[in-house]
Amino acid sequence: MKLKELIPCFPFMIDITHFIQDFPFNDSIENQPWELINRLEEVLKDKLENLSEDYIITDHVAIHKTAVIEQNVIIKGYAIIDTDAFVGANAYLRGPIYIGKGVKIGPGSEIKQSIICSKTAVAHFNYIGNSIVGSRVNFEAGSICANHYNEREEKEISVLFNQEVIRTGCSKFGALVGDDSKIGANAVLSPGTILGCKSIVKRLELIEQLL
Repeated sequence: MKLKELIPCFPFMIDITHFIQDFPFNDSIENQPWELINRLEEVLKDKLENLSEDYIITDHVAIHKTAVIEQNVIIKGYAIIDTDAFVGANAYLRGPIYIGKGVKIGPGSEIKQSIICSKTAVAHFNYIGNSIVGSRVNFEAGSICANHYNEREEKEISVLFNQEVIRTGCSKFGALVGDDSKIGANAVLSPGTILGCKSIVKRLELIEQLL
């Protein structure tokens, strides 16, 4: 497929609800995914002010009383960890971050500035950076949502959507992953990856939608 010239602005809105049916931040869906990620701390601040007494809030971190946080977990910045979530030992959560209802984060995984929606499972030793992940997604061990082009002189990330290439204006954006997707062990989603619902990424596969 021959890619069209880069579009300098955002003429095509990516409707997050087309990818994630029960998105927890519907009041922010007027933003492009990367815009929402960039203002996630502000969004979480507003949500923190309206949480119920079922959350224990300490230093901008809200953990639901039913959530399980194992030993040696590090949480930095603004974070909400919702009902029945599980965070395995030695995980590293770099806020702003939202961990949805029933989400499982495996031991040794790192999540940075991301939204992980309900009942998604992130196995051990995964990295998810600056991303929005839908519900019931499964990441096998060692899979990565990369968020930065270390190897390129031009750091701005573009996304491919409806056969158009859209510039994000950002140097850090990971992926938008639709509901019920499956990401195989040691697979890599390159910066700017857009995956629809029920996508399947094979083990060791590299998803690079733009070269």
